[in-house]
Amino acid sequence: MIGFLKGRLAMKQPPLLLLDVNGVGYELEAPMSTFYGLPAAGEPVALFTHLVVREDAHILFGFGTESERRLFRGLLKVSGVGPKIALGILSGASVEDFLRIIEAEDVAMLTRIPGIGRKTSERIIIEMRDSVQKLSTPAMAGNPLSSGTPQSAQSEAFSALIALGYKPAEVSRLLKSADEPGLSTTEMIRRALKSAVKAS
Repeated sequence: MIGFLKGRLAMKQPPLLLLDVNGVGYELEAPMSTFYGLPAAGEPVALFTHLVVREDAHILFGFGTESERRLFRGLLKVSGVGPKIALGILSGASVEDFLRIIEAEDVAMLTRIPGIGRKTSERIIIEMRDSVQKLSTPAMAGNPLSSGTPQSAQSEAFSALIALGYKPAEVSRLLKSADEPGLSTTEMIRRALKSAVKAS
């Protein structure tokens, strides 16, 4: 699986963009939320990616942030939602807006996005209710690939603990007890898990 691409933006023509990575041109489809943040053609860019394999094609999707990709992947798990609808949702609402729509169970708001009827909206709200917490975690919300700033140890530890199945509130509590200046990510996770075992 291709996790991310870093190269030069050769062409952008929504929803398609072409990324030149060391002389190899990668064609990607991206939501408008990603297009808004793209630099001019010829400029360096880094994108998180998701590969969809179909019988007739392999389609690579690009995202400006990890939270966009996470939402895209979450939407693909909803029955009846394919990449096209998922891209439409990301183009019509930011990740934060989408999370608010799900929490408010705002079916009408979702149906305003092209290609989404009432039944699909209701299904998305029901099936995504549980994943909203994971999607709203701050870990990797920006794009560490292009910002040049490494992800903090705390944010990496947060991400890892969420992946292990801990709830965001619980993770914040565990990391507070393991928060010491200069700790590495692994040490932070080790201490957090130790205090989780003590607490249980």
